Amino acid sequence: MTASDPQTESDRTQPEGLTGILDALAAAITQARAMPMSSSVLVNRAELLDLVDQARDVLPTQLSRADELLAAADAARVAAQGEADAIIAAAHQRAAELVEVDAVTEAARGRAAEIVAEAEGVAEGLRRDADDYCDRRLADFEVDLERLLTQVGAGRAKLAARLGGGPEDRSGL
Repeated sequence: MTASDPQTESDRTQPEGLTGILDALAAAITQARAMPMSSSVLVNRAELLDLVDQARDVLPTQLSRADELLAAADAARVAAQGEADAIIAAAHQRAAELVEVDAVTEAARGRAAEIVAEAEGVAEGLRRDADDYCDRRLADFEVDLERLLTQVGAGRAKLAARLGGGPEDRSGL
């Protein structure tokens, strides 16, 4: 989009999520009209600032989604721990009942150990899966944020270069 070809409000679509906003920013810069004999381009300042504002608006939503995912994973971990504790308690109770009979005592101890090991394995697997899921979601969010920061930094650097000053010289913005 160039300064001489502004979009109307009806032409503008609202991008979906942070990734959509970043894609819209990249498209606006990619499609901008090039300056003759320069690597600089003319962009619609209002459009880009609108997209940056949308990104700022979406970030709290994305952060609260990440918080919700972490809370859900923690709840799953707590539920798995509760289930594991119940299995362990049942195993201890069953083992105590079997202690009364000498011939069965050894078999009961072996089975109790298997149940405890199985319960601990299940609980550990659930914890690991919940932690892996949270880590993947946070990594995706981190990538989105890094991409946004890179694009914003590149845009600011181009603007600063075009204005003939460093990042501190914002008199032309």
